[in-house]
Amino acid sequence: MVGMRKLCFCLCVLLSVAPLGSANAYIDKQTAVVTVMDKTAGKVQTLALPVGTNVEHEKLNMLVRSCKQTDPFDAQDFFMFIEVNKSDEGKIFSGWMSANEPGDNPLQNADYDLWLVKCE
Repeated sequence: MVGMRKLCFCLCVLLSVAPLGSANAYIDKQTAVVTVMDKTAGKVQTLALPVGTNVEHEKLNMLVRSCKQTDPFDAQDFFMFIEVNKSDEGKIFSGWMSANEPGDNPLQNADYDLWLVKCE
């Protein structure tokens, strides 16, 4: 009977310490690396955009609000929240992008495409 009590006590302790589900942990990064395609000029460029800084590139004004990496123990993915304004159109995009799923929420404009490569 004493052995059964010890077993029950150990199980209770283990259950109270063990995580019930996988928590999503993200690591904040300071720079978003993006690829910008200028469709009218036919060129593609990779840019490093510091988080919290307005960056002007051709007709685009880009502001990355957040860039995050998944937990290093999970499958690697990167996410950024970006706001993009075009000089002659105003805001053309505001939202989250994922490096692993660039087609889920892309910036597609008549003149520009933009997608996240990674966060550094």
